[in-house]
Amino acid sequence: MKNLMICILVLASIMACKKEKPIDEKQELVENLKSYTIEQMMDNEAIGGGSFSPDKSKLLVSSNRSGIYNMYTVPTEGGDFTPLTASDSASIFGISYFPNDERMLFRMDNNGDEIYHIYMRDTTGTFKELTPDKGARASFYGWAHDGNSFYYGYTKRNPRFTDIYEMDLNTLTAKMIYQNDEAYGFGGISRDKKYMALSKAITTNDSDLFVYNFDDKSLTKVNENQSANSASDFTPDSQSLLYTTDEGSEFGYLKKYDIATKSYEKVLEKDWDIWASFFTHDGKKRITLVNNDAKTDVEVIDVATGDSVDFPSFETGDVSNISFSRDGTKARFYVSGSNTPSNLYSYDVESKTPTKLSDVLNKDINPADMVTAKVVRYKSFDGLEIPAIYYAPHQASAANKVPALVWVHGGPGGQSRQNFSSLIQYLVNHGYAILAVNNRGSSGYGKTFYQMDDQNHGEKDLQDCVEGKNWLAEQPEINAERIGIIGGSYGGYMTMAALTFKPEEFDVGVNIFGVTNWLRTLKSIPPWWESFKDALYKEMGDPAKDSVRLHRISPLFHTEKVTKPLMVLQGAKDPRVLQVESDEIVAGVKKNGVPVEYVLFEDEGHGFVKKENQIEAYGKILQFLDKYLAYEEPVKE
Repeated sequence: MKNLMICILVLASIMACKKEKPIDEKQELVENLKSYTIEQMMDNEAIGGGSFSPDKSKLLVSSNRSGIYNMYTVPTEGGDFTPLTASDSASIFGISYFPNDERMLFRMDNNGDEIYHIYMRDTTGTFKELTPDKGARASFYGWAHDGNSFYYGYTKRNPRFTDIYEMDLNTLTAKMIYQNDEAYGFGGISRDKKYMALSKAITTNDSDLFVYNFDDKSLTKVNENQSANSASDFTPDSQSLLYTTDEGSEFGYLKKYDIATKSYEKVLEKDWDIWASFFTHDGKKRITLVNNDAKTDVEVIDVATGDSVDFPSFETGDVSNISFSRDGTKARFYVSGSNTPSNLYSYDVESKTPTKLSDVLNKDINPADMVTAKVVRYKSFDGLEIPAIYYAPHQASAANKVPALVWVHGGPGGQSRQNFSSLIQYLVNHGYAILAVNNRGSSGYGKTFYQMDDQNHGEKDLQDCVEGKNWLAEQPEINAERIGIIGGSYGGYMTMAALTFKPEEFDVGVNIFGVTNWLRTLKSIPPWWESFKDALYKEMGDPAKDSVRLHRISPLFHTEKVTKPLMVLQGAKDPRVLQVESDEIVAGVKKNGVPVEYVLFEDEGHGFVKKENQIEAYGKILQFLDKYLAYEEPVKE
């Protein structure tokens, strides 16, 4: 009996130790947690793209390792990145290798003005501008399947209309193949060059889809009822069009339209939006992307059998952005997570061997110090469930309460996702909890949810953000008296709306190139947004017809209500939210005697892409928050 009692006591002791272990592990993490400088955090490399060379030995990528984006190649078997350009001003983004030789396409604009031009780098390293017309905007649309030409959109004829061109790769001469007087959106060209998919936005959710016949110049409407329709890809035999639609459904599903018979077939449906589905160049595989609760699921199937194709998966991150070589024997993809920047991999299909080609996290940073976000949901004022992404600092606890920020995405109609953000991780590392809200009007949660903020901006969507603040305040690790709001573009507007129309709810606001005067912004949208303008007006309001409401929801006209410290960041080249928006809101709020800090970059547009500017901008955001939001010492219970 005595021995039995000893065994029970020993077992109880072991179980107690097991229960305490997670607490010990967290305590050890907190004790060893390193605080990183903005220079260290922004020294994470960002890589994009990945076009196979004709012999599949290299990938063409873009990277900001030099401080701004330039083109590089990297061996598909692993090795050093080789720089191809050395711009120290405008960023250069690689588009693709030519299909049959090692010439390359890339694009540049003028420091963020979004007037892109397409360039070629030949095999001697010489650059040639292929779309040189001043003020005209060019957009690469893709290679012809035969590899002898590429398609692109060009505003040479009229800045409001993006005509469609084809450029011959041998002569580098271009011809207009479609004069786009109706401002249709481009959706792809069939492999036999007989058909083209076009779309016309009706609302910011709904669009009509058409098939244009190059032979007889006919235009046939695909969708039968008003819904969200988007071309995905023509089938390899060029006889049908795959497209996504939400007709009769909350979420987008995949449908096939037979061009000759005008018949339909539902191909695939998921519990979330299917974003896209496209075929590999050899036509043997189809890749489908699904927006699953703010992260991307990827499905690869064998076209002949319909069976799933084995593809790498990773416990530490999600696979995304898959692309195959033209012959289908190799693939490249990215692996990332909320706590891990995107790394590039190559993949040999036959041996099923993935090869990691990059390690973008700064070597000074301990990966364990990064925070893994979690999806949460809370009830808004009317009972509507609002999804959000929550980042809690490692050091936060009921005994060590931290300040917090409500983060609002861009848009309207954007989505905060489970992706890595150096700025978010920087702020969280320095003790700020962040709740990235997906307020009503965000994409990814069904079309009813998406349309709930139409002509309601600055009202119900703002209240969702306030309820996000209230959710934060209820968390035991949050200092309920120290909660601010931050966002860019539409999120910047929501920041200003919060400080203006709910002036006592948030303690500070950080407005990153946010709209403050909807009347001006809707009148001054870039001309190349012509295809989207009417839809945007239906969601936001027509400035010629709805001026009273737009005046009412524009923070610029109500700056006397702002009572809390404000920070504003802006790029002078921004074509979407003009610099004057930020100039005027700063001047208006300063009249109240409220602390205002203004950071303006002459060489940035709608988003800061140069590392030196990111370091300055994000470092100043932390300084602002430390000064006006955080206590000098953590608040204890």
